[in-house]
Amino acid sequence: MAFMTVMHRATNDWTVADLENLPNDGLQYELIDGVLIVSPAPIPLHQRAVGKLFTVLNSGCPPELEVFFAPLDFQPNFRTSVQPDVLVVRVADLGEKNLTVAPLLAVEVLSPSTRRKDLVLKRSVYQDAGVAAYWVFDPDEPSFRAWELREGQYTEAGFAAGKEKLTLNNPYPVTICPNGIITRQLQL
Repeated sequence: MAFMTVMHRATNDWTVADLENLPNDGLQYELIDGVLIVSPAPIPLHQRAVGKLFTVLNSGCPPELEVFFAPLDFQPNFRTSVQPDVLVVRVADLGEKNLTVAPLLAVEVLSPSTRRKDLVLKRSVYQDAGVAAYWVFDPDEPSFRAWELREGQYTEAGFAAGKEKLTLNNPYPVTICPNGIITRQLQL
C-alpha cells in the first residue's frame, strides 16, 4: 500500500521556487501553505479514470477553454502549488510553465494515498483560490460528487453513484456516469 509522505527540512517555508530543484522521479510534488507533500505515482485504475474524465470533458469543451490533466501546476501563491488530476482553464489564463489564475474546474480522482489530501487540503486550496467548480470521482464506490463556489464557499451541485447519470453545467454542460468512468469502454 502506498502512503503520502510529507518531507521536512530545517524550515517549513517551502516555496514554488523550491519545486524547481526537486527530482523528476515519477512522484507527485505538491506544496500547500509551504508544506511539501509527496505522493506516489498513480495506479492504472486512477489513470484510466483520469483519461476517461479528460475525454468526456474535452469532447464538449468550447474553443475559449482548454482541458488538461496532471501534471500541470496551479500556483495561486508562492507557497502553494497543486496538480489537479484534470482541470479546465481559460486559454487566455495559461502561463508558459504553470497556471496562476484559478481554473474554472478542478477534478480529483480519489485513491487510498490521496483521499484525505483531495477531500480536505486541496478542496480548501481550490475554494480559497476561487476555483468555480470542484469535482471528485471515487473509483472504489464508484461515485461522483460535484461542488460549485457560491459566495466563497463550495455547495454541492450534484452526486451520482453506479449507473446513475449526472449532468452538470459548470463550466459547460457535461454528463457523467460513474460506472462508465472505471470501465475499459467509455459509457456515458
